[in-house]
Amino acid sequence: MGPIYSLDDFLEMVLRHFRLISGLVLLGGFVSLIYAQNQQHAYRASETIQIERPQIADDLAASTVAGSSARRLQLIEQQIMSRSSLLDIIADYGLYADLPALTDSEKVIRLRQSVSINGVAAVREGYADDGTISLLTITAEMPTPELAQQIATEFSRRTIAASSSSRLEQSRATLDFFTRREDRLRTEIAALEDRIAAFRADNEAAVGGSVEFSRAEIGTLNQSILGLERERIGLERQRAQIDGSTRRASTAERERADIDAQIAAVDRQTELLQARVRELQATIQTSPEIERTMIEFQRERDQLQSQLDIATARRTEAEIGLRLESAEKAERLTVIEAASVPDYPFTSSRKKTAAMGLAASILAALGLAFLLDLRKPVIRTAAQMERETGLTPVVSIPVMKAKPLRPSRLRRLRAALGGGRRSLPGSGG
Repeated sequence: MGPIYSLDDFLEMVLRHFRLISGLVLLGGFVSLIYAQNQQHAYRASETIQIERPQIADDLAASTVAGSSARRLQLIEQQIMSRSSLLDIIADYGLYADLPALTDSEKVIRLRQSVSINGVAAVREGYADDGTISLLTITAEMPTPELAQQIATEFSRRTIAASSSSRLEQSRATLDFFTRREDRLRTEIAALEDRIAAFRADNEAAVGGSVEFSRAEIGTLNQSILGLERERIGLERQRAQIDGSTRRASTAERERADIDAQIAAVDRQTELLQARVRELQATIQTSPEIERTMIEFQRERDQLQSQLDIATARRTEAEIGLRLESAEKAERLTVIEAASVPDYPFTSSRKKTAAMGLAASILAALGLAFLLDLRKPVIRTAAQMERETGLTPVVSIPVMKAKPLRPSRLRRLRAALGGGRRSLPGSGG
């Protein structure tokens, strides 16, 4: 059975446990007052950064910094929230100097919990989310308003500086990469051209138009050889005529020797021309392999030249991107709402904290009293008797706690003196 059914029951419960309730309320109020007195106020300051779009369209001059702004800002936030960066801020502003027992790790954790960086996504263009951030809000919570404003401004300054330096560093790295690649390709092309020139010099007769020239030369040489053969035949006929003539022997011998010398000279010329023809024919036979090698050289050179053209174009774009970043014409971060010194703390006041603690103490005391009555659900009044059993009591006798009678100090003194007098005659007998 429940002990509370009416306001009278509630008041009787309060009177029965008045000492317990009042003691708990006083204790809770005292603890709440001490807690409220030791409570430290916290102030909140925020600074808003806008991510501005490039002043020159990407179609006209594209930036070399790729990727969404959300990913870049996430990397920047990780750099700013690193242990070394936070320890520098703690040392610069003397944070937590009043708490010497804190370690560096605990200080870093507290500062991370006190500073938050939140981004606002830009409006979508179509149905695709390109990860573009339009606003960045940096909020700092500190024990003093001036310190909250300074910390928010410091994190904002570091964010803008990190964004600018990272974009410049990426642009410089891109330009250095394509510059080195362009130089390397030029060196490779120069070395390949030297190889082609040396190969061409070693195989000059079989390279390019020399093959056609060699074939024409072979035809000319064959005509010359044919003419020499005709001349040799004519000489042999002359020699035969000398043998059949009636000339003197000495004259005929001299004429035959002269003709033999001419025939020998014709034979030597024929051999020389035939040797040249064989040499040219050997050269023509090796020309397909040489042409194949020259084609491979030309293909390799074309590939290197194509890569060089691409590297040159990319290097030009990287130079333009670096100029845009240096002149701050590309995407950049600007403060559109500087952090101001907060007027009031965002934490609850000490009076409100003490009042809430006192109210909680009262509720706890009443709850404990109710549990004590609920533990022993006895009938204490005639109304409870009638409500629980349906019987109407005839008479209600209250509990009377009689105190034992104690004689006063004077009566106890008289009794003590009287008893002592009565004992005197007996002692003399």
